[in-house]
Amino acid sequence: MVRMPDSGTIAAAFHQKAVEYDRHVLVQKRVVTHLVESIGLHLEQEPGNILDVGTGTGALLEGLHARYPHALLTGVDIAFNMCLRAQQKLGSDSRIVTGNAEYLPFGTGVFDLAVSASVLQWVGNLAAALNELRRVVRPGGDVSLAFFCEGSLAELQHCFRDATGRYTHGGGHGHEMSRLHGFHSVAEVTSLVKGMDFEQVVVTVEAEVDWYDDLHSLLRSIKNIGAGTVSGGAASGLGWRGILRETSRLYMERYGRNGSIPVTYNVLYLTARTRVQSDI
Repeated sequence: MVRMPDSGTIAAAFHQKAVEYDRHVLVQKRVVTHLVESIGLHLEQEPGNILDVGTGTGALLEGLHARYPHALLTGVDIAFNMCLRAQQKLGSDSRIVTGNAEYLPFGTGVFDLAVSASVLQWVGNLAAALNELRRVVRPGGDVSLAFFCEGSLAELQHCFRDATGRYTHGGGHGHEMSRLHGFHSVAEVTSLVKGMDFEQVVVTVEAEVDWYDDLHSLLRSIKNIGAGTVSGGAASGLGWRGILRETSRLYMERYGRNGSIPVTYNVLYLTARTRVQSDI
């Protein structure tokens, strides 16, 4: 089971990084572009009412507004500063509210389309969030999601595990292992969705790769989007610094190319339609 910090910790992490967020997200911008294109291919009619869960600074709503200029746009995010940034960016074209993906502050069946990009990997209860997305979409409406799944940050996780094992001589590193963020598997997500009132479900996975000068720049980027706290927070001490040095060495040795290191994100894209109940 994937374990996550409480929602208050997550909200505080992203709240603090709202101003810097747009300067540091790289793969997330590509995910938004891909998701908007995917939505255009899957929808049978133009949505009139769109909800973005985990809207962040509003990039996904911006893309959807360009494609569907007459749609009513609503965004919800757990971090208040993110909501402020999104509202400033989108202005009167949208309404942005503070709320939790696991307990959406909206009525049942009020949206034609619910979307979310690069967010659901952080929620504590994915099943609850998926059920809420289904609940707020009308019968025959659509849900379109993208989030990081199992295999994301694999290079970092492999090197960190090996560095921890070597530095502690193969023992006593259970606490450090718990610092690594776990990602949901495709099988787990597919199983959850199959148990819900969806039809026309399509699940695909695409790999995205970014490159960094070194481990420090990679970790700084993760921290600057607010995910550092979510993934385990800061640590200190000689033991921790030793583990980081060994992780950096292994990372460059195993994966480095032309003085840079890659980080891979496996992005799960999911589209589904809520079932229309038959009168028969």
